[in-house]
Amino acid sequence: VVVHGFEHAAKSKSEAWKHHKTVLKQFLTDFTSETSMSLALYTVLHKPIRDHLEQYVLLLTKLNEVLKEGSEKDVVTTAIKEYKKLESFISQVLDEACFTKSLWKSLGYKFTDMLCVPERRLLEDSKNLPISASTNRSDRILLFDDVLVLIQGNSFQSFDLKLVWVDENCREKLAPGVYGLRIITPEETFLLSAKDPQMKAVWQWKLNQAVRQALNGKRDFPLWGKTGEGTEPPSCRFFTYVFRLEGKFKSATYEGEWHWGKPHGKGTLKWRDGRNHVGDFKEGLEHGFGICLVPRRLEDRYDCYKCHWYEGKMRGYGICEYGNDMVYKGYFKDNVRQGFGILENLSADHPFKYTGQWENDKKNGYGVWEDKDRGERYIGTWLDDHKHGQGIVVTQSGVCYQRTFHADKMVGSGILLLEDDSVYEGNFTEDLTFVGKGKLSFANGFTLEGTFTNKLGQGLQTHGILNTSNEQLDERITKAQLGLEEFPVEKRWKGIYDQFLEFIQSGCKEETEESFTGFHVQTSKELRKSQEYLFCQRGTEDVSWKIEDILEELVQHQGLESLQSYLEKALKSSLHPLGKLLKALTIAFQATYSGIGANRHLLTMAQEEVKYYAKKIWEFYQGLLHLALEQKGQLPAKSMEGDTSDQNAYSVVLPLILPCFYPELFMLYMLYHEREDDLYCQGIVDLSLFPDIKLLEFLDVQKHLWPLKDLTLTTNQRRSLIKDKCFLSATECLQKLITTVDPREKLVILQKTYEEIESTVSRVVEKDYKLPMDDLLPLLMYVVSRAKIQHLGAEIHLIRDLMDPTNQGGLYDFLLTALESCYEHIQR
Repeated sequence: VVVHGFEHAAKSKSEAWKHHKTVLKQFLTDFTSETSMSLALYTVLHKPIRDHLEQYVLLLTKLNEVLKEGSEKDVVTTAIKEYKKLESFISQVLDEACFTKSLWKSLGYKFTDMLCVPERRLLEDSKNLPISASTNRSDRILLFDDVLVLIQGNSFQSFDLKLVWVDENCREKLAPGVYGLRIITPEETFLLSAKDPQMKAVWQWKLNQAVRQALNGKRDFPLWGKTGEGTEPPSCRFFTYVFRLEGKFKSATYEGEWHWGKPHGKGTLKWRDGRNHVGDFKEGLEHGFGICLVPRRLEDRYDCYKCHWYEGKMRGYGICEYGNDMVYKGYFKDNVRQGFGILENLSADHPFKYTGQWENDKKNGYGVWEDKDRGERYIGTWLDDHKHGQGIVVTQSGVCYQRTFHADKMVGSGILLLEDDSVYEGNFTEDLTFVGKGKLSFANGFTLEGTFTNKLGQGLQTHGILNTSNEQLDERITKAQLGLEEFPVEKRWKGIYDQFLEFIQSGCKEETEESFTGFHVQTSKELRKSQEYLFCQRGTEDVSWKIEDILEELVQHQGLESLQSYLEKALKSSLHPLGKLLKALTIAFQATYSGIGANRHLLTMAQEEVKYYAKKIWEFYQGLLHLALEQKGQLPAKSMEGDTSDQNAYSVVLPLILPCFYPELFMLYMLYHEREDDLYCQGIVDLSLFPDIKLLEFLDVQKHLWPLKDLTLTTNQRRSLIKDKCFLSATECLQKLITTVDPREKLVILQKTYEEIESTVSRVVEKDYKLPMDDLLPLLMYVVSRAKIQHLGAEIHLIRDLMDPTNQGGLYDFLLTALESCYEHIQR
């Protein structure tokens, strides 16, 4: 009960002042002079509370004497201790106030004006406890409860304690008999040196206490802290600071996390000119993901860089939205665009898109430029932002040419492939007019060789020889394939592979993963959206692929079956390094061959490229596996038979990645084989006029193989009218060819068609019948003509070019050859 009484009395103490305010005012009016004023304050403020405490302590002591052991005695004992602590706390705080007051009197008015704040208290003075600072031999050091002040002559420096770190392990060599403390602040680091270790220890203790109290925003009670309370203030803090000294951050305001005097963790930097940077910092520099806004001069717009930073510079993947409606998505190094990247101009004035290699902020190396105004695409090499070296230009009208460029200008002669299949080799102007010496080969085999001139209003004039001997039309010319020697496949898209290689060589560390893959794992959803996940929206994946899990999983899936399903999952995921690589390659492939780029003269280039992608993806998979095994301390298993990497690339990887490139690739095959496919379609139309029996007869199918038992005839029907009923199962099977992408699946369909034909024949002759080639061809031709597959030429060549080399010479190869000869027969 008594203890509760005390608690109640303590709660109502603040009310007392409100009640007695008027009395107090009245009382103070009686005291006027300076001396009597302090006496009055003592009488009103100090004396009553100290008397009050004294009475309580007496009362409690008496109570304690009366109480028996084991009752509330220990509670009362604790209360006595607390009141005694309070007594000493009050006298210490009053002493501090006296010291501070005498300090203000002893300091010159210049310092007092700047430093004197009513609530500021002096905790230590180097006059009482000698210590000196290394900064220009300062005369005096004052430790207040909120700042550390170094006075030197007529000037002083003050440091906010919230951003002061005390490091006792002094790294500098000191003179013998000198004990130093390193004081770290955001922009300055200096030494405090004492003559003996006790002096150093006291200062260290007092500094740490003061820093911790400043951070906590309240004094310790009792004054020297509870026993066992850690005197070390936290090394990580959150605070706002304005940089003053010369340097990168001059006049910038930093708000965020600090560690040992440097921005470290998450924070925001704002400069007066409107620049600001939000993101991760490490040891005082931008490091990790960050978004930086830079105002454009004379415009009310900003450039916005969302990028990965490394030791204060942009490095790795980033997206930059410039204030002039251009957007760059790609890689940076040392603050400039470097490596693979896409620059797109979204403004209506001059829309364009560049996909390719950058060096030192300029287009350099292999790249594709699409000029949307002119409806042109340039595929070729660049030097310092100019088209330079070999290049292919494809236009919307279907015209296509190859030339050498020098600083954006065409030089020397080139090859111009026209829409009507005529080919011009020689010199021509930007608007594709023939000038000077040249040779024009027409689609019908005629050639015109001579000198061409173009006079205004008179059209094209020529002086030369026209050859109409119509020799066998040179296949090389009509089916000309560009860019093969000029851009070897291993020189294309080096930037994409280099980035991946660097990632593997760095040991796939988590911090490099983010800058390579272009997404930020730990960020909020909003930020994730804004980063757009490396050239593509992020899939709806629940799997959070972490790099160590990826490497762990790789080791588990080494068997062929499980490897295929693992790779399929990995390549579909935009969070897996291999999936990321495939996304970037798909972007590059589409930039080259979709839309305007769908030109038959680029087929071989495209088909080579897809095969090379498969090879590289297999190589990188091997690289990741090697790394995973190394980290587990295992050695990669040596492959038994020679080098099977190319074989694996075709059999394992190619079928998995082909769907990504199939639409563009098949379009090129269709265009390339358009003429043969037209002839073949005409042949199909002619053959489809025959009824079944007439067609079997026409194709010389042996009579005893005709499946006439399968035909159900009504009495009215004549046999000659039956149509599209023979070999129906084989026909339907072959029609599935167009529903698949993978050459292997297409070959399986072909094999099934063959089996269907064979089983139908076996049923007719009522015994197992193996078809000899002479019988198979006419029957297969019959099935092909009834299946009416539209672009069969394109299909056959795609299978031939992209099928697994191990199938050559086997059954599949034999069936494909049979299908080819049917195709050629039907064309004729």
